[in-house]
Amino acid sequence: MSTNRQLEHTDHIKRKHSPNTTERTICLLAHNITVPMNVGSLFRISDALGVDKIYLSGDTATPPNNKIRKTSRSTEKYVAHDAIESPLELVNRLKKENYTIIALEITSDSIPLQELNLENDQNVCLILGSENTGVSKELLDLADITTHIPMLGHNSSMNVATACGIAVYGLSNNLRTK
Repeated sequence: MSTNRQLEHTDHIKRKHSPNTTERTICLLAHNITVPMNVGSLFRISDALGVDKIYLSGDTATPPNNKIRKTSRSTEKYVAHDAIESPLELVNRLKKENYTIIALEITSDSIPLQELNLENDQNVCLILGSENTGVSKELLDLADITTHIPMLGHNSSMNVATACGIAVYGLSNNLRTK
């Protein structure tokens, strides 16, 4: 008989950061993400993958919000976040703090996510844009890198929260494989 069993939530042990490893700080800038369930998913992804902070700007739904709370499974209580007035000022401040600004958007200059070549200690702010119109031109212009997730099917894009999960996992994995 197999001893393999599904674990209960109470079996989960929160991973501690090891002081002997270099860990990249990743933050998100969610600009004009109007669907509260997508914002809730960003919190859940951020909690699961160790995102340091979420910045919410523009028309992005913000906590407290029942739809965010329900979708996030209450992780908005644990993930640091700020509602900010000016995403452009934030990006400029993060650049001064030596963050690499990466816009997640398919553009004429974007590179596939798996081809990003980042240093282990390179901190990242990942910009996510509107479900309908993507990352704004002003934010694209400030980004150091624009990356996209290569699509294998007929559609050229996916849900913003799903794309965020793939990108954050890829950015974290990029560090572990160096």
